[in-house]
Amino acid sequence: MNDAIEHWYEEDSGPLVRLFAVTRGRGRVARPDLDVATLVVDSARGIPLRYSEPEYTTIVWLCRTPLSVAEISAHLRLPMTMTKVLIGDLIDDGRLIVRSSPTSTGNIADIGLLRTVLAGIRAL
Repeated sequence: MNDAIEHWYEEDSGPLVRLFAVTRGRGRVARPDLDVATLVVDSARGIPLRYSEPEYTTIVWLCRTPLSVAEISAHLRLPMTMTKVLIGDLIDDGRLIVRSSPTSTGNIADIGLLRTVLAGIRAL
């Protein structure tokens, strides 16, 4: 009988630090301006970070060019809620700038669009 020992490596073990430890116990974010499509960009290049955790460094490095919150979450391999907490910390420090996606200006623009679509359908 051959009792081969199965070896595993660190990358196979998963995260070694619990998620609540990364965000210092915060699991909810009270930032309505952050959604999956919100663009985030680094505003203070060359200024040292106040935080020493590697997640913050990675976020700042990724945001050299504008990235959405969803893309940052995917790169970090963290849940969206945790990513929003970390991004919120960097926004509060003035390190990141948020560029929200454009919102609808109201019902008037929507009605105009619907009328245009309806006119196009009637023309068919």
